[in-house]
Amino acid sequence: MLITTNKLAMPPLVNTSAGHERRVGVEIELSGLTLSETADLVQETLFGADGGEMLHPGRYEVALRGDPAGDWEIELDFAYLKALGRRERNEDDLGGAVEGLAEDLLRLVAERIVPVEVISPPLPLSRLAEFNLIIERLRAAGARGTADDPTYAFGMQLNPEMPATDVDCIRQYLQAFLCIEDWLRERAKVDLTRRLTFFADPFPKGYVRTAVAPGYSPNRAQLIDDYLDANPTRNRALDMLPLFTHLDEARVRAQVQDERVKARPALHYRLPNSEIDQPDWDLNRPWQDWLVVEQLAAEPARLDQLCAAYSAYLSNPFERLTGDWKQTCQQWLSDNGLL
Repeated sequence: MLITTNKLAMPPLVNTSAGHERRVGVEIELSGLTLSETADLVQETLFGADGGEMLHPGRYEVALRGDPAGDWEIELDFAYLKALGRRERNEDDLGGAVEGLAEDLLRLVAERIVPVEVISPPLPLSRLAEFNLIIERLRAAGARGTADDPTYAFGMQLNPEMPATDVDCIRQYLQAFLCIEDWLRERAKVDLTRRLTFFADPFPKGYVRTAVAPGYSPNRAQLIDDYLDANPTRNRALDMLPLFTHLDEARVRAQVQDERVKARPALHYRLPNSEIDQPDWDLNRPWQDWLVVEQLAAEPARLDQLCAAYSAYLSNPFERLTGDWKQTCQQWLSDNGLL
């Protein structure tokens, strides 16, 4: 396995309520390298020249086995093409040959605009910095990110495991994110193409007013229902659907029939761009921003203060017209030692 001395700051809560070290999955999209080149490089970085096992679930997917945390996945991020790639090709007859030609043409087009995605297993927090070495190796080999082409909408996604799944813990994480979402968007400088492709839309302000209002303390069913009524979609900067599906799959599936939603006891933070081609960029920058959510969620008294301030701002039309919550939030976070 790879060894790195690079360290990342840790959140206040490093263990789950069950006592094991929290885990974080990382996903990053890139261009400039083929699927095979990316898989070979990640395998060598993780396991050395002869380590690990490379599996091929389909023609456009690779799984790297050998990490105790689980399999790494490298894939072309195009669901339809991946589905074709899992089918056996039979070009012995005319129909099969035509299907094969159509698939090849689709692949050639997709490889120009569809990113290769590297997906880690849930890594223990103490191993999270290892992903930075993978970023460095990919960048050195020619990987390109969001800003390389106006048509790219590439992102980095973080999947932090919840420290606990009781309703109060979930509500606090959600409220912490809602209070600073505008500030996080300013920090992330979300690429225009990603905004236009509806990848990580802001939460509706009507829902935000409900969720950050003083005294908002729903039970779990009501918390999920309130969320689903306003957000029956993966298209949020903090996608709660995987966590809610883990907790109450029937309730979620009744409103969201998206097969891409997978149950897991983790949040799905989708805001950061992939800036893998930038020499000063790695996991540290988006991770530091996410840690502000972690710090707020771990301090309910300060979170209540920020929720009250944001609720008052949202309820005052004049303040919303003339004020700037991003700046107010920045000042509040600074005054409270969170920056």
